[in-house]
Amino acid sequence: MKQSHSFIVAASIALAFAATATSAAALAAPAPAATATVLDASNPFARASTLPFHYPAFDKIKDEHFKPAFEVGMRVHLLEVEAIANNRNAPSFDNTIVAMERAGQLLARVSTTFANLQSANTNDNLDAIDREMSPKLAAHADAIYLNDKLWKRVKTLYDRRDALKLDAESKHLLERYHRDFVRAGAKLSNANKEKLKAYNGEIASLQSSFAQNVLKEANASALVVDTRAELAGLSDAEIDAAALEAKKRGLDGKFVIALANTTGQPPLSSLTNRATRERLMAASQARGSRGGEFDSRALVQRLAKLRAEKATLLGYPNYAAYSLEVETAKTPEAVNKLLGELALPAVNNAKKEAAEIQAVIDAEKGGFQVAAQDWAFYTDKVRQAKYAFDESQLKPYFELNNVVQNGVFFAANKEFGISFKERKDLPVYDPDVRVFDVFDADGKPLAIFIMDYYARPNKQGGAWMNEYVTQSALLGNRPVVANHLNIPKPAAGQPTLLTYDEVRTAFHEFGHALHGMFSNVKYPTFGGANTPRDFVEYPSQVNEMWATWPEVLANYAKHYQTGEPMPQALLDKVQASKKFNMGYITTEYLAASLLDQRWHQLAPNQIPSDVTGFEAAALKDAGVDFAPVPPRYRTTYFSHSFSLGYSAGYYAYLWSEKLDADTVEWFKENGGLLRKNGDHFRQTLLSRGGSADAMDLFRNFRGRDAQIQPLLERRGLTGN
Repeated sequence: MKQSHSFIVAASIALAFAATATSAAALAAPAPAATATVLDASNPFARASTLPFHYPAFDKIKDEHFKPAFEVGMRVHLLEVEAIANNRNAPSFDNTIVAMERAGQLLARVSTTFANLQSANTNDNLDAIDREMSPKLAAHADAIYLNDKLWKRVKTLYDRRDALKLDAESKHLLERYHRDFVRAGAKLSNANKEKLKAYNGEIASLQSSFAQNVLKEANASALVVDTRAELAGLSDAEIDAAALEAKKRGLDGKFVIALANTTGQPPLSSLTNRATRERLMAASQARGSRGGEFDSRALVQRLAKLRAEKATLLGYPNYAAYSLEVETAKTPEAVNKLLGELALPAVNNAKKEAAEIQAVIDAEKGGFQVAAQDWAFYTDKVRQAKYAFDESQLKPYFELNNVVQNGVFFAANKEFGISFKERKDLPVYDPDVRVFDVFDADGKPLAIFIMDYYARPNKQGGAWMNEYVTQSALLGNRPVVANHLNIPKPAAGQPTLLTYDEVRTAFHEFGHALHGMFSNVKYPTFGGANTPRDFVEYPSQVNEMWATWPEVLANYAKHYQTGEPMPQALLDKVQASKKFNMGYITTEYLAASLLDQRWHQLAPNQIPSDVTGFEAAALKDAGVDFAPVPPRYRTTYFSHSFSLGYSAGYYAYLWSEKLDADTVEWFKENGGLLRKNGDHFRQTLLSRGGSADAMDLFRNFRGRDAQIQPLLERRGLTGN
């Protein structure tokens, strides 16, 4: 499982409709005639891109184009919505629901492109636009969902839904609109609607500030060292890259290690100097809580309080109850039960692993107790003792292009029959971005795939998939999807060699991409991977299985210099070590998930005054306060929870993994990597997007409900 993967397509889709016209007050004021409803023709967002599949014209899009496109897009969308609400004809599915699906296309274009670029390639201008537009977009959503005339039309149709004789997807869409209007406050009194608008605007602003703080704090907290000796254990290429990063920052002669967004940092597995490891881990864990302009503690407190107050206003005991209502888990109690049942066995496993590490430290006469900064370094030694290999032996066989072309793409071709051809004629927003045409099994164009794999200082941490264009038969749109990773870029002329974790990340994110590419629905609301958060990670986690599937692994695991395949003995060791370190992996994830739940299960009057103290107490109370295994994300840099739309939803990776593990068993039972299996998975589930209940889709695919035993066995949690 790749807990670090954020998945932001849901946010992009939300921007395309739910965040689409300025506040009612702003819209009531007369706008200048030139900008009221017409965007200047020179603005690339004024019309749909003429490039294939409406691929964005990145070479023409400038920072100054976004704000006017947002402003005009919101005005136009609100006029469209007002026309729907004031239609003198009796409400019908076509003149109300379908009309709303067609509305807001200008705003959808600019919102989607902006959200994606601001995550992948931001700058001070885009950050400023984000801060300005976030509350306006939130107010715009309120202007739609709190429109009483529009709500009455939706409710009228909903109350007559069984008599309308709609097809299944259309009926599901009507039910979705009714649900979203209710959850957005359509039933509130006018006074409470005003309160809700204020909450939504401030929450949007704070989430934007938190996201920007996390990125800026990561850059400001990078580890600076004075000598190559302090970086012993890293390869010459990695040390050279650290020297280059220092030079970029005006620190000639020094070395800089940039921070990943997770608590654990990749160099910790290689650094032999314990003092350097300790400094690196300390820098990582202190982010957002060390004072200064990027300290996020006050933001966390205010966000938690506002979310709790919003939930209470809408009739829920806390924000988690509000958020989980629309997920497959349904309730905080269900999530607490899952996390609670796994916490003790996971920590017990981690403590056993810690004892094995301590034995190595003692045998080397280290003279210290294992701490968080030591785990990755000594875990490799334990792995070497157990399986006679370490991570450094794998990297020469995991060259980036080979992993993509002969691993990720190869598996997709075997499973689904799709093929890929790189193209150089489409514009990109960074020279390292690559673009591929994707062809279906019959040779017809299916999608465009954007690959953005290298880390940059102006790029959000982690890895994620998003969609620039979401499939919709109603709008005639076909998918343009993107994968983003944060692989350190080597010095010029050096190969990009991946860790095993980075290989799995590439397969995982491509699973999300497949979900977007295979979408075959009518309505844009359901397009791509627009499913519940605790379901959306499921197809991507399934795709991880092919990273170590013998046929696939043998096809891409080849030495970058000689082309020789990874020796069978090493292949066997990789397979045998799948459950290795699973106590650590599960515990760090559970700790973060439990923190996310604790923050969002608070009532408004329970918000703590001490963020770090609350975090420590919450971890202790849950039984996961094991110092050598800190949470994968601490509160103050927990972007999933406080800015990326996974608030009260970080548990989703584990919830989805139950479905994933059971699906892997299905593939094994049915012969593995075969076209007939891929076609079944695609037809019953991947192509359906959010057009039906998520668990019904799973049952259509699997033939029954998911069983938990495969998950317990995978994570080594049986017999604890």
